[in-house]
Amino acid sequence: MSWFESLVLGLVQGLTEFLPVSSSAHLRLTAAFSGWHDPGAAFTAITQIGTEAAVLIYFRKDIAGILSAWFRSLYDRSMRRDHDAQMGWLVIVGSIPIGVLGVTFKDQIEGPFRDLRVTATMLIVVGVVIGIADRLAARDESGGRHRAPKQRKTLQDLGVKDGLIFGLCQACALVPGVSRSGATISGGLFMGYRREAAARYSFLLAIPAVLASGLFELKDAMESDHVAWGPTIFATVIAFGSGYAVIAWFMKYISSKSFMPFVWYRVVLGAVIIALVTAGVLSPHAAESAG
Repeated sequence: MSWFESLVLGLVQGLTEFLPVSSSAHLRLTAAFSGWHDPGAAFTAITQIGTEAAVLIYFRKDIAGILSAWFRSLYDRSMRRDHDAQMGWLVIVGSIPIGVLGVTFKDQIEGPFRDLRVTATMLIVVGVVIGIADRLAARDESGGRHRAPKQRKTLQDLGVKDGLIFGLCQACALVPGVSRSGATISGGLFMGYRREAAARYSFLLAIPAVLASGLFELKDAMESDHVAWGPTIFATVIAFGSGYAVIAWFMKYISSKSFMPFVWYRVVLGAVIIALVTAGVLSPHAAESAG
């Protein structure tokens, strides 16, 4: 991997990680359209450490409060009713599905799931799901001619059942094209949560899963002779900077804007990929590397 490739791929990772468009799909597609080798699951996981570092800094006050309350609740019974302490447990509970499924389907995630036809299909299908969830939320928030706006849930209403459902939605993002934020936020909207609440829990829920995945891949990469460490670390730093900027923008955007621009983007991109693959212009395994 060249330094220019690492710059571009780091930017792609940072710019798409938190938007409902699938960063793994865009890394895969950037390599395919540019004629580069597929950066691979290991590169994706390691650069995600950079984007998660951006989450840790942006939500540092929330995270510090959750960690402090959670640790105190381990020995202080009175703290177990504290919302931050409960959030700590809910993040753990919500992380179980992706942990179990990630290990179980590791070979498929790094192999057949990277087929561009799978990626394109997921872009379209999940795009439609996000669009339906967005319209449902908009209808509830605006009410109608004959009814008042419906009060949507906040993180104060989050329980174990909803936490597990959020976790299952997040696990769907193991397939390129789904989008971690798209799946969890739309899942939250279907369950009746406010946009900001669903997005905030989505970002917090991603921390243990992404860091664990990144460190796991980092361990394997350190035992390999095929990792271009300089470009990979450079891409991780770029992903951190661009990712932080996107979080700040996205949290403001979702407070008043629709997800429909992302929906149309996903559907059009997926349709273009299917057309190119069907026409033989693009191989479903374009840019894949055995190394």
